[in-house]
Amino acid sequence: MSYFLHTPNTNQLLASLPDVERYALMADCETVELAFGKVLCQPGDTITHVYFPIDSFISLIAVINGGIRLEVAMAGREGMLGTSLVLGINEAPLLALVQGSGTALRISAARFQWLLEKGPVLHQRLNKYLYVVMNQLAKSVACNHFHQIEARLARWLLMTEDRANSAQLQLTHEFLAMMLGVRRAGITLAASTLQARSLIRYHRGAIVVLDRPGLIETACECYTEDCALYARVMKSL
Repeated sequence: MSYFLHTPNTNQLLASLPDVERYALMADCETVELAFGKVLCQPGDTITHVYFPIDSFISLIAVINGGIRLEVAMAGREGMLGTSLVLGINEAPLLALVQGSGTALRISAARFQWLLEKGPVLHQRLNKYLYVVMNQLAKSVACNHFHQIEARLARWLLMTEDRANSAQLQLTHEFLAMMLGVRRAGITLAASTLQARSLIRYHRGAIVVLDRPGLIETACECYTEDCALYARVMKSL
């Protein structure tokens, strides 16, 4: 089971647009390289560009108390960065951090909003994606509160693998602890448990997913529910 409905080497939001609207948008896009760890925007920043990841992916992180961070959503080739513009709001609500390096299509916020007014299918499709993101945000809050670290870690690894399009992930325990909002010791214990069950292999900041079906069984139901929602909502206009 996966979020993605089309080929892996393109952005899925754009791939399903009618030719006229897709060509019009892509004519104003530039291909950019996103480096791991790059901050694309801070909470409260004015959005200057919209990003459609191709083989990169971006963590959307809530920042509280001046520095505590918790990942609440993720955007890869199934989505975009800049959804608040669909609502007519040009302020970034969350920290956007490149978690997976790679390429993305970038368009200026002003041009994107102009095309949004001229493209009815684009507008409708992004409204649907916005609904998916809202659901993902709400699900993350409940998941972080009610589910055990091991299940949450399995879910997060699956989400990351989907967007990285690879079973090999470069992740440290410190980074995972920040993303999941738990202590490093909790991540170490959960990762050790998953490794003992031969679901993953972890060594020196590298995690390899060995048994994806087993990892899906271990993950909380949030992962499969998110996948089903994306497929149901985005499969047709």
